[in-house]
This record gives sequence, structure tokens and C-alpha cells, in this order.
Amino acid sequence: MLRMPMTYEQALDFIHSTYKFGTKLGLENITKLLEFMGNPQKGLKVIHVAGTNGKGSTCAFINQMLIEAGFRVGLYTSPFLESFNERIKLNNQPIDNQELASITEFVKERIEELIRQGFSHPTEFEVVTAIGFEFFKRKNVDFVVLEVGLGGRFDATNVVENPEICVITSIGFDHMDILGSTIEKIAFEKAGIIKQNTKVILALQRYEEVKEVISKVCKEQNAQLIEVERNYHVLKSTLEGIVFDCVTPKGIYKNLEIKLLGTHQVENALNCVYVYECLKEKYDIKTEALIKGLLNARWNGRFEVLIDTPLVVLDGAHNVDGMKVLVENCKIYLNDKKIVAVVGILKDKEYEKMISLIKSVAQRVIFTLVPSQKRAFSEKEALEISHKCGVEFVPDFREAIKYALGLCNEDDAVIICGSLYLVGAARGFLKSMLSRL
Repeated sequence: MLRMPMTYEQALDFIHSTYKFGTKLGLENITKLLEFMGNPQKGLKVIHVAGTNGKGSTCAFINQMLIEAGFRVGLYTSPFLESFNERIKLNNQPIDNQELASITEFVKERIEELIRQGFSHPTEFEVVTAIGFEFFKRKNVDFVVLEVGLGGRFDATNVVENPEICVITSIGFDHMDILGSTIEKIAFEKAGIIKQNTKVILALQRYEEVKEVISKVCKEQNAQLIEVERNYHVLKSTLEGIVFDCVTPKGIYKNLEIKLLGTHQVENALNCVYVYECLKEKYDIKTEALIKGLLNARWNGRFEVLIDTPLVVLDGAHNVDGMKVLVENCKIYLNDKKIVAVVGILKDKEYEKMISLIKSVAQRVIFTLVPSQKRAFSEKEALEISHKCGVEFVPDFREAIKYALGLCNEDDAVIICGSLYLVGAARGFLKSMLSRL
């Protein structure tokens, strides 16, 4: 009997049904699945990016630079903001529905064989990672910019054996229940992506201990450690963009411009400058590609201005370090405005510290629930937290946003923050509101 091809909706249903297999850190499952698939990850030129904050933006800069240089570039990131397909891209175009369905069916058949032979069922992230590798192989990409999902050492993306370059962005305190309670333990997990004889670019760090851990692992792996230097000067920083100069041990760069906002984005752009310097030794990448890549890179939901009047800013600050950066940006860009913040935080985060930080710059804070997330607070829990932290509570994020907008004059600002899941849902909701105006 002929079986109908899997539809896009069936593909998403299958992918999301694997959530029940939890988060199992380790490479045994994904390695076995990829073997059954013919190891699509082998032969890919991978730039592997780990870290706590700035991974996505760093990936966006590197991805755009390689596109500007004329390469076919696969980009694998998580989570998505509005559409699942955003997680797997080719030259900035999300995987199309038909291809996602076809590859998911291919992966599902291999999983069924895996189970028949007595192996464990892969987790959701392992399934998506396998789909991504298969897509990139079929598309014959020149490079894959690959973002780690969680940690590094036991993350499913870490099946990559010989990355072109490893990038480790700013490391801070997040997922401590899984990665460890000290900065050294967290850094060790992130350092797990470092392979023998690899070039490792280490971003500017808040904690000196991070450098010690990464340096030790690099020595053990005979990897070349390249530390990004804090040698830059911001010439202009407005809501339209940032212009800066920077100096590296290998070059001087004048009047670089980025549209991503905040000093931290300059530091993420520096990661791309150092990647460029490594890659140009081996590949034909001109400085013009770097300049255009930085200028044209976009990464939604990171201090993103979605509406001008009143100003509506989306920021996925989802941990204490991210919230500190958001507060700094509010002082730079919004210091003359009344700020109303809509905040949704998952229960495994340091929510009291995060709320306290945003309260330092916002005149009103409205706590809300993160939609459609297993790790979200219950309404009762969220109400208790809002009372404890001295903030208002509106359970439905849509009602919270409408309430916040109603509190604003045209010169005021609404910030929506605390979780990328909230930001993604809010982005879709606000765009639908705008389309009806």
C-alpha cells in the first residue's frame, strides 16, 4: 500500500511530539541517528558557536559576512521567534515547508529503524539537529554557522569533529541546574566544543575565570586560542545604528557600521572580525564582505525597535547578564523616555534578580506569562511573584501588551523582554495588530 508523503503539519507534529523524550545531554543518541542517516555532518565546513549570551547575534554577523563573500551558507540556530523554519536557513532563507516535511520523513524512518534495533529515541533537539545537517548536506553548502543549543560538551551539535573555527561568546550564569553552579563549571561545558588543532576565538568576557578554563582546554587539545581584544571605539550610537573603529593584532578597521543596537553588539561584531581574519588566510574573503556583512546583518528580537510611536522595543534578555545589558541599553537609548516594561520569565531563571534590574529603569513593570512553554509559571505562581517583587500582573501576554501601550504617550517606550519565547509571540501579535491598522 502506497504511503502518502508527510505534510508540513505532520512534520511539525512529529518533531514536537519528541519533546516528551526530554533533554538528555550526551552524544550517543545523535551519533547513532546520524550513522543511520549516512553521517550528513561529515564533510561540512562548520563554524561552531557556543556561549551564554551573544551566540545568535555572533552567528548572524558571521553568516551575513560569508553570504556577502559569495558563499552558500547554512545557518542553524535556536530557538525560533515566529516560525519553526527560522531555525534552519540557507543564505537567510528558512527551509521551505515541503523540504522540511521530506527531510523529517527521512529522519523519522531512520529513527524507526533505530528503535527496532533497541536504541533510545532521540530528543527533540537531536531530531532537529539531524534535520539541519541533512538539509545542509543536500544543499551542498560551503559553510555551516552552527549555534550550540545548550552547553557545548554534550550538546547534539557537538558531533562535528573538525570545525573550521570554534567561537565562544560571553559566558555567564544560565542553565545552572544542568551546566553547574560556578562560572568555571559552565565555562568547562562550553569549552567542550574545542577539538584537536582547532582555532578558537574567545569573545570578551565578564569573568576572568572563563579565560583560565578555556586556555587550559585549548592547551589540552593543542588548539590555537585567539582572544578578542577590547580595542574598539564607538563613534556614533543612535537608534539608527552604531559606527565604530577597532584594532586587532592583524588589522585596523575604520567606520564599521552595524544596525544591531547596544555596545554588546559591537563586541559580538568583533567576534566576526576575528573570524574573518582567520578565514581569509584560507579562503577568498575580501574586507568588503566583512564591512557589508556587519552592516546588513539582522537578528530580530535583540533590542529590536518594532514600532516608532510609541517606541516598542523587543529584547530577548533571558538571564541576569542579558538583563544587565538591556538596562545599559535603556540608559543609552531611552534615557529621556518613560519606560513601561512587559516581562515574562521562565521558572528556571533568576527571575527576582531580573525583575529587580528592569525595575531600575522602568517606571511601570507588568509581569506576564510566557505562552506555550512547559517551563512557564502557573498563573498562581506568577501572581505570587508579582506581589513579592512589587510589580503588576496581567496573565495573558497580549492583554499585557495592550495594557502597556495604553499607559504610554507617543514619546514613551514599551519594552517587551525576559524570554525569547515571549518576544517571538509578542512580535507576531504586534505585527498582526499593525496589519489591521
